[in-house]
Amino acid sequence: MSTAGQVIKCKAAVAWEAGKPLSIEEVEVAPPQKEEVRLKILFTSLCHTDVYFWEAKGQHPLFPRIYGHEAGGIVESVGEGVTDLQPGDHVLPVFTGECKECRHCKSEESNMCDLLRINTDRGTMLSDGKSRFSKDGKPIYHFLGTSTFSEYTVCHVGSVAKINPAAPLDKVCVLSCGICTGFGATVNVAKPKKGSSVAIFGLGAVGLAAAEGARVSGAARIIGVDLNSNRFEEAKKFGVNEFVNPKDHNKPVQEVIAEMTDGGVDRSVECTGSIQAMISAFECVHDGWGVAVLVGVPSKDDAFKTHPVNFLNERTLKGTFYGNYKPRSDLPGVVEMYMNKELEVDKFITHSVPFSEINKAFDLMLSGQSIRCIIRMEN
Repeated sequence: MSTAGQVIKCKAAVAWEAGKPLSIEEVEVAPPQKEEVRLKILFTSLCHTDVYFWEAKGQHPLFPRIYGHEAGGIVESVGEGVTDLQPGDHVLPVFTGECKECRHCKSEESNMCDLLRINTDRGTMLSDGKSRFSKDGKPIYHFLGTSTFSEYTVCHVGSVAKINPAAPLDKVCVLSCGICTGFGATVNVAKPKKGSSVAIFGLGAVGLAAAEGARVSGAARIIGVDLNSNRFEEAKKFGVNEFVNPKDHNKPVQEVIAEMTDGGVDRSVECTGSIQAMISAFECVHDGWGVAVLVGVPSKDDAFKTHPVNFLNERTLKGTFYGNYKPRSDLPGVVEMYMNKELEVDKFITHSVPFSEINKAFDLMLSGQSIRCIIRMEN
């Protein structure tokens, strides 16, 4: 029986206030409007970004809110003007978008869509400034235009990537955010050559994905840098074969790496958000050809400081957003890499819980036990 055009009642994990356990509630999800699609979410995953804004660290987020932005699902219905998706399509919603019309989308060098660029403050839909979620007649706000901690959600069509229906959604759902961010930072931006050396700063999910990119690229030396030595053993599964804990040395870590590699690594990828790690990642690459790529998001008051001679000596500093992938155009190809066994995704998934136990996923991440925890919407 079709539900198109109707309000759907379903379960959602609602954050009523910062830092408090999510509450499973029955909410109403309105039909999609112009250029929108309504999705049935089958699997979602917890990302550190969800935790960061749920904790409201340095932020003033909207509450009540439905978080979640790594997920896989099926199109339930489409709004006016949607032509490239139809009910039944298998999709991944993505926290950023690709309108395909703006200068950024038309550029081969950018994935920073003018219309659908990430906005953590907006809690409503673009078309009318209203939420599609409500409970007892009162709105519940969206998060990153995805809000996948709900059995049904509504997204702008530009933030939904159609993928191979044969791909297992309980695996490829993690490609919606962190894995593509780290992997793409290496393969699309750093572009290490076969046999080269790569330093990865930060061995969380994004850093491990960056290491996976270095492994797939054929790097010979993949050096993991992290303040937590307990992460080193797990990182070996992702190709990391040397390790440095800055706390174990009485000199800057960039000097340690330079000594290990006869002048510096060929490439580095920073995945922490620490401004000091960013500086170290840049200063540890070899002069003449070294490239450093920044992925982590620093605090708003941070300033990047290094001596200009580091640039004059032909070191290159780059930044990246979502691994330079255009969601609608490129994400289906990343899924195909997984299907062709060119990209290993399963090893990122360390836990799985039913939707009713979503707060356990938060506990696992906060305690450092999980890389990615899959949340099964149908218990």
